[in-house]
Amino acid sequence: MNSITASTGHDGGYSLENEWRTLAIAGVAIGLLGLLAMAVPMVTGLSMTIALGVLLVAGGIVHGVHAFAARGWHGAIWQTALAVVSVIAGIAVLAAPAVALVTLTLALVAYLVVDGVAELAAATRMTGAPGRTSIAVSGVASVVLAALLWVGFPATAAWAIGLLVGINLLVTGLSMVAVAMAARPLEDVTPPATEPRGA
Repeated sequence: MNSITASTGHDGGYSLENEWRTLAIAGVAIGLLGLLAMAVPMVTGLSMTIALGVLLVAGGIVHGVHAFAARGWHGAIWQTALAVVSVIAGIAVLAAPAVALVTLTLALVAYLVVDGVAELAAATRMTGAPGRTSIAVSGVASVVLAALLWVGFPATAAWAIGLLVGINLLVTGLSMVAVAMAARPLEDVTPPATEPRGA
């Protein structure tokens, strides 16, 4: 009896088969947020930059509190230095989010170049291995995207971060919906048979 209860998900625990609607709704909501972020990429990018500034300030404060609480620790001086740098960097980002957005775009270009080169290098060593073509294509795509962002820089700083964040949210939302649809119980997929008239 216990095994039947556990397998059907009626024991009060979480079951994807029972909660697929919740996952699907969450996926749709995240997907819509992604579309909104893609519609206003400049606002999204500035919002991400401001959030980064807040996190830097908060992280600096945490480091400072820890350094003050552990003054006898040999690493306290480094904690204090890290706290000061984090707070100053966070304040600088919050004071000029547009400038910080440009810096983030440059960091994104550098990341795409490194990622693309690493994937292409990995693909060259995978002679005859499955998935080699996919990795090579991904590497080429990263390098091409980095080149496009660099050619259009600094104009690309206005939309690159926001657009990529929006695409990521949209893909995540679609993935959640796909998982939810795949987890639906059979009775939710197949319409119930009509009852006989004499029933």
